[in-house]
Amino acid sequence: MRKLILDKTAIKQNLTIVKKQAADAVIYGVLSGDGGGGGAVALAHILRDEGIARFALREPSEAQALRDAGFIDEELLMLSSFTDRETLEQLVDLNVIFTVSSVDTGLSLNAVAENRSTVVEAHIQVDTGMGFGGFLVSEPEKILLCYRSLPNVALSGIYTQILSAPKYQHAQDQIDNFQAVIAEIQQAGFETGTIHAAGSYAILNYDFARLNAIRAGSIMLGRCRGASNTELRLVGYGEAELCNCRWLPKGHTVGAGKTAALKRPTRVAVIPVGYQNGFGLERPRDMGLGSQFSRWWQGKHQFVRIGGQKAKIIGQIGAEEIIVDITNLKCSTGDIATFSIDPMFAQGFIREYR
Repeated sequence: MRKLILDKTAIKQNLTIVKKQAADAVIYGVLSGDGGGGGAVALAHILRDEGIARFALREPSEAQALRDAGFIDEELLMLSSFTDRETLEQLVDLNVIFTVSSVDTGLSLNAVAENRSTVVEAHIQVDTGMGFGGFLVSEPEKILLCYRSLPNVALSGIYTQILSAPKYQHAQDQIDNFQAVIAEIQQAGFETGTIHAAGSYAILNYDFARLNAIRAGSIMLGRCRGASNTELRLVGYGEAELCNCRWLPKGHTVGAGKTAALKRPTRVAVIPVGYQNGFGLERPRDMGLGSQFSRWWQGKHQFVRIGGQKAKIIGQIGAEEIIVDITNLKCSTGDIATFSIDPMFAQGFIREYR
């Protein structure tokens, strides 16, 4: 049996850092991607217990799961925009805050709200250089058209996404362009409401991006870029039982794909976890020579722990299994191995909070 273990104390410590960085800014807990692998509903319960009651999502199913789990009054902000009527109807029933990323998405939303004789709430999305969606900073007239032409849509906020990489000037330029758009809206006599730009990386690195709200996602699990030099704790590790503990002779080959020949008689164990389960997979990181060397070194020295003892992985990682060297360890079939795994990539695990 494979288990994904998540430490509630570590998550709460990370949230303490988020709150400190937020200062007076409102915090949105980003629960998209099933809470980054941590389980959206389970993570939402922890966040609510810590005083965070605003959540950001991407899929209608995520909003449905939270409402079904009893998150009735909490604010749910959809970070994706939609135009198909069925989805919009569902989200109106779920009482979410929508994203308007274009004139078309705004008109589609307004039509559904008007047909239901109601007013829905939405935030404007602005594209300041990431390219994932939103009004371009060069077309503020289209944003103003939404403020003027959507009587059934209450525009209560505006946001953008800041680059998640160590390029300070680019991030500053993004904020400057975003602020220029906000200034034009306000000069036209409209209130912009909640203004947010900082995701997890920006929360840690760019105070100027804080504005009056922030969006905390991967930072809650300590797995965002730039987290290694902070007090954030890494959340998430795997557990699996040892199988087939036995001796193999010198010269025997082990591993999947590119095999390795044993240089001496070796006692080995099989652990039922592989790359199909997310083992060995990592989020994109910096591409500098230092980072590349570090990844190469770690790849040559991958290990798991068995009863607190290190067991080196030998041979290539398989689709569903790995082989470890247990020659000098006191262990047997059925003992538990623990290993690092990113919850975002973990597949086929039973999730357990401790």
